[in-house]
Amino acid sequence: MGRRNRRNRKRDRLPAVQRTPEEEEARRKAREQAAWESGYAEIIKENKLFEQYYQELKIVPEGEWEQFMSAMREPLPATIRITGYKSHAKEILHCLKEKYFKELQNIEVDGQKIEAPQPLHWYPDELAWHTNLSRKIIRKSPELEKFHQFLISETESGNISRQEAVSMIPPILLNVQPHHKILDMCAAPGSKTKQLIEMLHADMDIPFPEGFVIANDVDNKRCYLLVHQAKRLNSPCVMVVNHDASSIPRLLVENNGAREVLFYDRILCDVPCSGDGTMRKNIDVWKKWTTLNSLQLHGLQIRIATRGVEQLAEGGRMVYSTCSLNPIEDEAVIASLLEKSEGSLELADASSELPGLKWMPGVTHWKVMTKEGHWFDRWEDVPTSRHTQIRPTMFPRDEMKMKEMNLHRCLRILPHHQNTGGFFVAVLIKKAPMPWNRRQPKALRRAPAAVPDVAVVADVPEDVTEIASEPAVETNDAGKEGTKPAGCVETDSAKQDRVCGPPPSKKMKLFGFKEDPFVFLTVDDPVFPPIQKFYALDPSFPQQNLLTRTQEGKKKQLYMVSKELRNVLLHNSEKMKVINTGIKVLCRNNDGEQYGCAYRLAQEGIYTIYPFIKSRVVMVSVEDIKVLLTQENPFLSKFSSETQKQTKELVMGSIILKYEPDSQKPDTLQCSIVLCGWRGKTSIRSFVPKNERMHYLRMMGVEVFKNQETTEKASAEPERQQETEEMDVSFLKEEEELSGDLLPDNIDGSDGKEDDASACTDKSTANGTSSEHH
Repeated sequence: MGRRNRRNRKRDRLPAVQRTPEEEEARRKAREQAAWESGYAEIIKENKLFEQYYQELKIVPEGEWEQFMSAMREPLPATIRITGYKSHAKEILHCLKEKYFKELQNIEVDGQKIEAPQPLHWYPDELAWHTNLSRKIIRKSPELEKFHQFLISETESGNISRQEAVSMIPPILLNVQPHHKILDMCAAPGSKTKQLIEMLHADMDIPFPEGFVIANDVDNKRCYLLVHQAKRLNSPCVMVVNHDASSIPRLLVENNGAREVLFYDRILCDVPCSGDGTMRKNIDVWKKWTTLNSLQLHGLQIRIATRGVEQLAEGGRMVYSTCSLNPIEDEAVIASLLEKSEGSLELADASSELPGLKWMPGVTHWKVMTKEGHWFDRWEDVPTSRHTQIRPTMFPRDEMKMKEMNLHRCLRILPHHQNTGGFFVAVLIKKAPMPWNRRQPKALRRAPAAVPDVAVVADVPEDVTEIASEPAVETNDAGKEGTKPAGCVETDSAKQDRVCGPPPSKKMKLFGFKEDPFVFLTVDDPVFPPIQKFYALDPSFPQQNLLTRTQEGKKKQLYMVSKELRNVLLHNSEKMKVINTGIKVLCRNNDGEQYGCAYRLAQEGIYTIYPFIKSRVVMVSVEDIKVLLTQENPFLSKFSSETQKQTKELVMGSIILKYEPDSQKPDTLQCSIVLCGWRGKTSIRSFVPKNERMHYLRMMGVEVFKNQETTEKASAEPERQQETEEMDVSFLKEEEELSGDLLPDNIDGSDGKEDDASACTDKSTANGTSSEHH
């Protein structure tokens, strides 16, 4: 007994294993898979209360109920979306159609011919496709395995997203333009956020669009999944924050020397819901479904939507969406919002904005049912004992009001119409300030002094005044957690450097990770002049947008944000819990100092910084690119004579390798490529993550699988060159570690976050606002 107790005490003293969100997600999926393989009984896809409820509400057209239920019991087809803003989206589409999809047409598994993927006809430019391929079928065919590996690699490179079809609808209906300021209120894990970023960067020739995306989520851990998703698109115009969406703080920005409240041009309000539209993939909903979920979520959904329209600019557009078919979570919330707006909001007719999409109009009559199956037609019929569970806003208004609201303009997507999940979406236009905000908040009673071009984040002055009649939903999130609001670091050094402070320190187990501060480079920072000289940066380069995440010691990484996001960061550190922002553009390489610059270029930020670089750019051919991507450290003699000539004029250090397409040769790659490289003494090396290498090789027609053995042999070549090649070994190791971080983190072709089977119910029960269920 004593020995056992000692063992137990020793075990209890062992430190808890801390895993990243990605590792936790992979472990969860592995446990689920093991459970199924060990013989868990299959969930019966029946729920009498569900059928009784929706048959009574008549949300399905007459004569289509059996089709509806049959579709709900069928597995959901997998859908993929090609990242649309990148210049090589057409090349990826061409590769899919002409190579992989054609190969699938001739494959048979267990005597059945594989159904070829089909485009979603309502999605623009054929950039979204659906397929009925299951994991079981994929594992049985080597040809399908090749297609599977292609999807994994391209997903990790940010070129393809696995995303449910109906989840793609809200960002399209937002009609985003590059100059729009966008708020994604309930963003994690981030598939819709990625769509918004793509739209922001519609013109890839503009490194810093005027607009930005602020992606929020209440769950700290899911915020890091959101960061993982957003970083694949390498945008300097994204900020991930951690707040309760129903009380997300109102932000300030500087405009012409005065501070004013930030209002968003576009807001995505994809709220937590009961998720009965996801039954085709989230089979747990079949046994867990009850009307109580909708009754409990209705109030939270109204509060989130209300906070959204408060922060929407006049003339702006907000899309409200759920993956629920329940009117209590859908039309009832919209009706409540329109009623309290007193004409400030209008329900837009978006029926013509997605030609090819089949949808049903919003319902105007519905009833409320308790979890025991009791029905109520009117609020007046609800007994007092039920008033805490059932609210007046859950019922339809009188016939005249319902007609004025135009609820038929809401879009209901039913699963059997186009083989999708169930979904609800409504588009709201703000015509005037909300009634309780008729007088716009005063920005400042007096204009502050001009903000210096240093890493300054001043506390909001006491004379910043907002309307006192703000609704009760505005609360101090930090106060709820028993911590002080995040603010500027008021140490002596911080008063000089004026650092944008991190969120308050919290215990990781309870409140999430402690974030480092955001420190903007000052105009006289000694780090910058060598960088500017070495790369011949254009005078228009926005140095003030560079930041680091450390206050002391050497700056290891330099990140970049857009001017507009810098403005937001500088004036809101005391109220915002920022998880991540900016894109890495430069990395410290100490050995580079002897060649003139201690910082090398980073591949993930190359498209942001490249337009400003006037030196150390080497134009290369397709054959040169193939050599760079298939060999680890090739000698200069392996490149074209023109490339050798350009390279010999450069001193050792970081370089840019650029390929420009030749329109006279349509059979060659027709999109430009920009790569980070290193000019060594006798060789050139590219610093590109593995999946990105594979992507570019595929676009050039190189069969990656056939060349894998050749690539591995070529990668051993640097070992034979060690005696002649002078390179920074620590630099190479660092790059390998960085590349390793980008390898696929699960084996099913999804990103490990997009198809979280319990996303809907988990976040709603936690009062969460992480609403990406798709």
